[in-house]
Amino acid sequence: MAISSGSNRVFLFLQGPHGPFFHKLGKMLRRSGASVWRVGFNAGDRVFWPERKTYIPYTDPQEDWADRFDAIVAEKGVTDIVLYGDVRSIHATAIERARTAGLTVHVFEEGYLRPYWITYERDGSNGHSRLMEMSIDDMRTALEGSDTDIPLPPGHWGDMRHHVFYGALYHWFVMFTNHAYRNFRPHRALSVAREFQLYLRRLLLMPFHAIERRIATLRIKYGGAPYHLVLLQLEHDSSFQEHSPFNSMTEFLELVMTAFAQSAPAHHHLVFKAHPLEDGRAPVRRELKRLCRLHNLCDRVHYVRGGKLAQLLNETRSAITVNSTSAQQVLWRGIPIRLFGKAVFDKPEFVSDQPLPEFFAAAVRPNSRAYKTYRRFLLETSQIAGGFYSARGRRLLMRHLVDMMLSSEDPYDALKSGKAAPRQLLRLVK
Repeated sequence: MAISSGSNRVFLFLQGPHGPFFHKLGKMLRRSGASVWRVGFNAGDRVFWPERKTYIPYTDPQEDWADRFDAIVAEKGVTDIVLYGDVRSIHATAIERARTAGLTVHVFEEGYLRPYWITYERDGSNGHSRLMEMSIDDMRTALEGSDTDIPLPPGHWGDMRHHVFYGALYHWFVMFTNHAYRNFRPHRALSVAREFQLYLRRLLLMPFHAIERRIATLRIKYGGAPYHLVLLQLEHDSSFQEHSPFNSMTEFLELVMTAFAQSAPAHHHLVFKAHPLEDGRAPVRRELKRLCRLHNLCDRVHYVRGGKLAQLLNETRSAITVNSTSAQQVLWRGIPIRLFGKAVFDKPEFVSDQPLPEFFAAAVRPNSRAYKTYRRFLLETSQIAGGFYSARGRRLLMRHLVDMMLSSEDPYDALKSGKAAPRQLLRLVK
């Protein structure tokens, strides 16, 4: 990849991951010669961008954001916008206006191969990603000039504690110091105060949840029964809200439990694995208890609160999810999986389209060779080793991201043209 200068480039940052990642990235872009600005929508955004000369507070009503965005672009001569997640209202509006103006849109997301990588794409992510339109044959062709081995993930989880900490800190500032941003509206339905309470409770209870999780996992591991694994996700997450057919997690739970009761062998069990950041705002456990009683399954259904997935995956018969990225770990192991939402990994070569009762009775295994091609393609393009929340994770990201952002080609086109930079894919977060 030809190394580009940041001269004549003006980057406008919108909302990013909780914590200092966007500020660190902005400093690195500035060193390349680029100009960098940040729009802040609340006190949490402000505190994690300490350079006041480049900070633009947005305090007007959200209905005025589109016009204000256009004015900032014109005033600053913006050439690029940078954001985390593409579906929240302020970002969707900015992306639409940016495309009209011919700006480059840089989108960050949690890794499709999380938690050891993050995602960097242009124009959109998840259900709006270019990956949605790419076939395995397209990926195989793009990889013809590369012989990089597929890396194994490291043995350590990553930066979950940092993630929870920065989430709690961010919401504390929004809750107690947000007087200058009275028109701010969160992109989620829950109040900022409630968000802060949930993050804080999650942080304080992590040691107790770990004990509960360990007991539940051991009970499943030594129970001896064959089981199917349901990969839950956050009901308020954008992937579930924007790219799934369900209005609530309860609808998904009802679908899965009904099909399991109807068609799974009587000696099989069902394990519901919660998202690591599940905080109880959706009544998942209560609904599971209700459905267990309804279908007479209470002795065959288990709930595991967060934690690592590997121990449960090693012995599961199959997996079911809406569109959780945890499905990538399932496919890596050659385990059958059934999806119900839009996802970048929903490819016919390795994702089952069987009706759920049939899937429980006799699931079709994925084409592991096809999945290895897909995984290798992602690791050569949009998946960058590192993390948003820990200092070491951010340092790893910076070694690649700025050059990728300054490139005239997005990660997918850069690989196809043979200009993608080589990566030390095995040196991950420890």
